[in-house]
Amino acid sequence: MNKRIVGVLLVLFLILTGCNVETNEESEENTDEQRGKIVIETHEDIDKAIKKMTVEEKAGQLIQAELSGIKLSEITDFNIGSILSGGGSVPADNTPEGWVKVYNEMQSAARESSSGIPIIYGIDAVHGNNNVKNATIFPHNIGLGAANNPELMEAIGAATAREVKAVGVDWNFAPAVSSAQDIRWGRTYESYSEDIKKVSELAVPYINGLQGEGVLATTKHFIGDGYTTFGTGEDSNLIDRGDVTVSREKLLEGNLPAYEAAINADTKSIMATFNSIDGKKVHGDKEILTDLLREELGFDGLVVSDWEAIHTIAPTLTKQVALAINSGIDLLMQPFNWRDVYFAILDNVESGEISEERLNEAVRRNLVLKFEAGLFNGEVEKTPGEIGTERNKEIARQAVAESMVLLKNDNILPLEKSAKIYLTGPASDNVGVQSGGWTSSWQGEMDPDLYDGISLKDAISEVLSNNGGELVDNPDEADIIVLAIGENPYTEMEGDTADLSVDGPLSLNGNVEAINEAKESGKPIVTVMIAGRPLLVDDYLADWNGFVMAWLPGTQGNGMTDVLFGDKAFTGTLPVTWPKVNEQASDTMNMDNYEAIDHQFKYGDGLTNNPQ
Repeated sequence: MNKRIVGVLLVLFLILTGCNVETNEESEENTDEQRGKIVIETHEDIDKAIKKMTVEEKAGQLIQAELSGIKLSEITDFNIGSILSGGGSVPADNTPEGWVKVYNEMQSAARESSSGIPIIYGIDAVHGNNNVKNATIFPHNIGLGAANNPELMEAIGAATAREVKAVGVDWNFAPAVSSAQDIRWGRTYESYSEDIKKVSELAVPYINGLQGEGVLATTKHFIGDGYTTFGTGEDSNLIDRGDVTVSREKLLEGNLPAYEAAINADTKSIMATFNSIDGKKVHGDKEILTDLLREELGFDGLVVSDWEAIHTIAPTLTKQVALAINSGIDLLMQPFNWRDVYFAILDNVESGEISEERLNEAVRRNLVLKFEAGLFNGEVEKTPGEIGTERNKEIARQAVAESMVLLKNDNILPLEKSAKIYLTGPASDNVGVQSGGWTSSWQGEMDPDLYDGISLKDAISEVLSNNGGELVDNPDEADIIVLAIGENPYTEMEGDTADLSVDGPLSLNGNVEAINEAKESGKPIVTVMIAGRPLLVDDYLADWNGFVMAWLPGTQGNGMTDVLFGDKAFTGTLPVTWPKVNEQASDTMNMDNYEAIDHQFKYGDGLTNNPQ
C-alpha cells in the first residue's frame, strides 16, 4: 500500500480514537524515520544511524566533490557527503545571496537522498573569505606572523568566520600551520613563521576565533609542510609537494608543536599534506596519519585529503582509494572524478580491502563533523549576511599596520603629511598585487581595483590631500620618492622559484626600472616591498633612505599609510630570515650556526619609530 495513504489512515485512526495528533515538526521527523532517513539528535544517535545505512550511503559520505563538478541530482542519487569550492570556484551570482541560494539548493538535494544526511560545505578562506566579491581581505599569514599579536589573530578568525557564514558555508580549510624553512617555496606566505613556537601561538587564537563564531577549522597540512627539500618537488616543481629529507626527529620537533596546540584547541579537522617523507607520500602513510596523528597525538576529528592528492600514492584508482582510507583519510577531496572514487570505495569494501570497521569509523567522523556544525538541527536553510563590513575592514587595517616591518630608516620616516611625494613602482597602485594568491582565483589576480580595495596610492593620496600635501607627476617636483616594488600573485607550486631577485621570474615587471628611476632622481627614497617573501635587495639597499616590508597586506592599504605617516608606530618584526643571496634561502633561526652567517636581516629584526 502507498506510504502516503498509510500515513493518512494513521492520522484518521488517531483522531477517531481520541489520541493527540503530533505537531507538524514531530510529524515531519517521524516521516523521515518512516522513510528511512537518518535522524541524529545526540552523539549517541550517530552509531545507531550508521547501523541503518547501506554501504552505498556510507560510500557517498566519504566523497567531497567540487561545486562545478557535480549536479544537484547527483548529490541526491549518491548521498554525497561534502562539497567544496576551490580557489576561484563561485556561483554565477558571486554575492552572499547567490552563494546562499546555491547552498540551500544543495542541502535540499541532500535531504532528498535515501539517507537524508546533509552535506557539509568547505572553502579555502585563508585570508578572509577570499573567493567572494568585495570580501575583506586580510594580510596573508606571513604578515600576521610579523604582527605577532595573538589577540588580533582571534579577532581575524572571528571576522573571517562572520564573512564565511554570510555566504552559508560551514567549514574553512584554514589555518595553515606550516613552518617555511626555505623561502623559495611558493607557499612561504601561508606560513606565519620559520619558528614553530610562533606558528603555534598564532594558530590557536585564530582557531578559537573561527570556531567561536560557528565555522569549523581545518589545521593543515599534516605533516612536513614547509620542510620539503629544494629540488625534490614532483612534476618539475622545485620544492612544493616535494620530499622531506631531514631527520624524523628534526621534522617532528619543527612541526608537531603546532598540531599539538591545534588539537588541544579542538580543531575539528586536519588536512593531510601532499609531500612525502623519506620518499613515502603522507596520504598513503598509516604510520603518519594513524599511528602518529591518532594514537600519539590523540586526534579524534576528521582527516580530509588535499585536492586529488591520493593520485600520487598508488598506480590505480582502486588501490589509491584503499590505501588512502586505510592509512587514515576519512573524506576524499576528489573534485571531478568523485563518481569513480565512489565506485572504487564500493569495490574495495566488497573485496575486503577496506574493512567494514574502517568504513564505519570514517563515516562516523564525517557525521560527527556535521553534527558539530549544527547540520542536524532541523532545517539547515541559510540566509545571506554581510561581507566587507566596516567592522571587519577596521580589523584588517589594524593587521596591516601591525604587520609592516621597518628595516631601514635614515631619519626619513614617518613621512610628512604635507610633503610633495613622487610615487613610483609596479606595486604602487594594484590591490591584486597587495592581495596575492588565493584571492578571487586560485593564483590571484593582477587587478588594480580588486574587491574595491584601497591601494597604496589610494591611501597616500588621501593622507596628502587632507593635509596640504600632494602626489606629483615628476620626480623633480618631489620632496621624496616612495618606491613600491614586489612580486606577481601566485599560489602553491606556481610560486616555487630558484631566484629571489627583484627581477626574478616571479617578480613584478618594472621593479628594476623603477629602482633606477628613483636613484637617478637624486631625491630621498623610501622603498616599500609588497611580496609574499623577502627578495634580494643587497645591491640597492645603500641607495634607500628608508626600507619597509609590507608583505601581502590585502585590501586595506590605508593600514600601510597609518605607519608610513606616523599615526601608528612600526611594531612588526621579521618572522623569517632575510637572505643576502639565493644560496641563503633555506637559512633559518633553527640553524646551529645561525648567528655566524652574514644575512641581510636576521629573524626578529625590525625597527620602530614614534608617531608624530
